[in-house]
Parts: sequence; C-alpha cells; structure tokens
Amino acid sequence: MDLSNLKPAEGAKHEGKRLGRGEGSGHGGHSSTRGTKGQNSRSGSRNRPAWFEGGQMPLFRRVPKHGFTSPFRKEYSIANVRRLQTLVDDGRIDDGADLTPEQLEDLGIVRSAKRVKILGDGDLSAGLSVSAHAFSASAREKIEAAGGSVTVLDE
Repeated sequence: MDLSNLKPAEGAKHEGKRLGRGEGSGHGGHSSTRGTKGQNSRSGSRNRPAWFEGGQMPLFRRVPKHGFTSPFRKEYSIANVRRLQTLVDDGRIDDGADLTPEQLEDLGIVRSAKRVKILGDGDLSAGLSVSAHAFSASAREKIEAAGGSVTVLDE
C-alpha cells in the first residue's frame, strides 16, 4: 500500500445535486428543490444581511436608545488596598516595598499595567510606596496613614 492506492472509504463521497437542470434531473425541475413560492424561492434570496428580520421592524430599531458614551472615557485596571495588604500577609512582597503598575500586573493583582487606579476598600497596615496612574481619596489616606507614600504617574 502506498499513497497512489489511497481512495476515500465507500460511501464517503457523494455527487452534488445538479440543480436547475430540468425535470429529468430528479431535483424539482422548475423549482429546483427550493419550494414553490416565497422569498427563499427567488434568486438573490441568500444575500440578506445577518440582522435582516424579513421586513419585521429590526431589533436595534425597536429597542429604545438613551444615554451617551463618551469617546474619551479612560478605562482603569483597579486594585483595592485590601489586595495590597494580602500580598504583604502572604509574603509575596515585603513591608515597605515599592509597588509599580508593572509589578502589580506580574503579581496578578491587575490585568493590565497600562492604566492602574488604587481604590480604598479594606484596611492597610503595611507602609508601601505605591505608584499608580490614579488613587481614590480613601486609598491615598489609608496608604499614607500606614506610613507609605503615593506617587501619581503620568498617563
């Protein structure tokens, strides 16, 4: 046996339907297996956009629209001071360490170091030097009250 002897298994290959070839073809003759009437029996009926609903008012036009989405919105990856304290408690960072957005990403605290904001949920007893792009007022208070420092980075 070699590559020149290979062929598909019995019954694996089928002849395609030869549509539109008359009554003798066994495939519908005048209607070519499409049925008698209606949109799908016509030529060009398969070229509708995915959102077309057969003439019914489309969903995106039925649903009320309101509000505004700012094109200038800034997305932040957030970290709470509770997570920073957990890092110290688990021994993953030392008390008094300098934390940057890149280190927070490497430690798995934030998904992206591109733009990081520190929020004030939880308690912090470790004096950390934290650098981030933004801080909430409560996070700033808690970090400084624990003996740490806050550095705001340029975006």
